[in-house]
Amino acid sequence: MELFDQLSDDNFLLYAAKHYYKPTAVDVEEFYDDLKRFTYVKRQLHRYVNTGELSERLLLNHFIVIFNVYGIEPALKMLEFKINEQYWPIIKPFLLFLKYIRNDQYLEVKMDQYVIDKLRKI
Repeated sequence: MELFDQLSDDNFLLYAAKHYYKPTAVDVEEFYDDLKRFTYVKRQLHRYVNTGELSERLLLNHFIVIFNVYGIEPALKMLEFKINEQYWPIIKPFLLFLKYIRNDQYLEVKMDQYVIDKLRKI
């Protein structure tokens, strides 16, 4: 079994570091700042579920940075590990909108219609 076949709390940081690519990064703080984006995404998703308030442009920004610095496949794997499956109906429309996944991926996830409508207006 490979070290990163299954992400865990024990190997997540190492996996993130292995796939991190940001040529302009000056120090390790930038790495940790980019890692915090997963927390910011979770916070925004939780806020939407609890209040109905969606910050779609902020979420788009976080997703773009995450996928730019980690790459598509590693970022997807990290999102799957970090974000509870209850939030994936919200995440999936963003990933399709940004073309990070294909229409035939995550078929079991029903998409949130409100999120779809908001993204169509952009």
